[in-house]
Amino acid sequence: MKVTLALLTTLLVASSATATPIKQDIISKPTGFDINAINKQKVVSYGPRPYYLVEDLKAGPLKDKLAACGEKKAKPSKWVIGHRGGGTLQFPEHSLQSNLAGARMGAGVLECDVAFTKDLKLVCRHSHCDLHTTTNILTIPELAAKCTTPFQPANGTAPAKANCCTSDITLAEYKTLCAKMDSFNASATTPEAYQGGVPSWRTTLYNQCGTLLTLAEHIQVVEKLGLEHSPELKTPSVKMPFNGWTQEDYAQAFVDEFKKAGVKFNKVWAQSFLYSDILYWLKKEPAFGKQALFLDSVADTAGMDAAVANLTRYKADGVRLVSPPINYLLVQAEGNTTIVPSAYAKKANELGLGIITWSLERSPPPEIAHGTKDSYYSTFSNWISRDADILTVLDVLANQVKVKKIFADWTATAAFFGDCFGIKG
Repeated sequence: MKVTLALLTTLLVASSATATPIKQDIISKPTGFDINAINKQKVVSYGPRPYYLVEDLKAGPLKDKLAACGEKKAKPSKWVIGHRGGGTLQFPEHSLQSNLAGARMGAGVLECDVAFTKDLKLVCRHSHCDLHTTTNILTIPELAAKCTTPFQPANGTAPAKANCCTSDITLAEYKTLCAKMDSFNASATTPEAYQGGVPSWRTTLYNQCGTLLTLAEHIQVVEKLGLEHSPELKTPSVKMPFNGWTQEDYAQAFVDEFKKAGVKFNKVWAQSFLYSDILYWLKKEPAFGKQALFLDSVADTAGMDAAVANLTRYKADGVRLVSPPINYLLVQAEGNTTIVPSAYAKKANELGLGIITWSLERSPPPEIAHGTKDSYYSTFSNWISRDADILTVLDVLANQVKVKKIFADWTATAAFFGDCFGIKG
């Protein structure tokens, strides 16, 4: 999933003045990857958050329904996809630790956003160019020097900046990095200070050298856990072809990793924002492509009417699943008393397109996001205002929009809800 949260950037900058730099002597050494330490996910715990949200709900049928599920045994939910691992509200995204946290909280599907290194190896990163905010690369001089834009300190007139891409380094170099909470300190004058800026509503409690994964390793983890896969083919930030690799080579290599691992394609929910990738899979790898999600961001640039109109073409092209952000699917009802399905949601259902949406609890808390242009709440931000409203969002998405699955940054909330309502996913 992409991030277009202007609000998040504002909060990161605002929090940077008081951010505590990460101590490099503590997080400088990755612990490594040991597939033998991963076991089938048998025990799930939702933790306190879902129950806190239920307690915060106003009295009514939804609260009564969810409260009655308070003593149910927790279990994995195939309705829930762990966004960037699923523990990303508190754990470094796309780290082994985030994936394990997401699974332990009930995700039945785990996501690996796939980018490539300089030597054309596939790795799990949200963006081809986010290493400067999601890893400690800037604190390793020999690797920082290889960044597309090496660190430039804030100077009183311009903020600190850097740009480090997976294609700047080899796989061997990538594996020496630590995953950290996605953040930056725009006021930083040193690479170490740049590591700060984590918003107050997230945490650095688990920010201790998260283990980075390759796609092959991620597949192994998901298989050992007994869960399903949702990899995204990230749109390259470099011009293609790159080192002789075309976009189609990249799309095929992505599929081939699952073939090599012997994964059944009915357990794979592939994603891409590039429509041509979806069409490639439908033509060249139809068994893989039939469960592919087209990540729809058309309304961001062309407007919602265009996005709704395009749904008919997707259906005609053989696409079965569309995956828009939450704000494409919900709007405020007249009088601003609740939320209802959007024109996009209604048209997709009319056409028989499956809907998978993203990403629950990616946003700041509702009290902070209220009335803003937050990417996931923008079409109903004047309505959402308290934490429990997240459960109403889930209720409308599940029971009116009829989403097949939902990406979540803290999987326990959606897993608890889905199990309570008997949603299979």
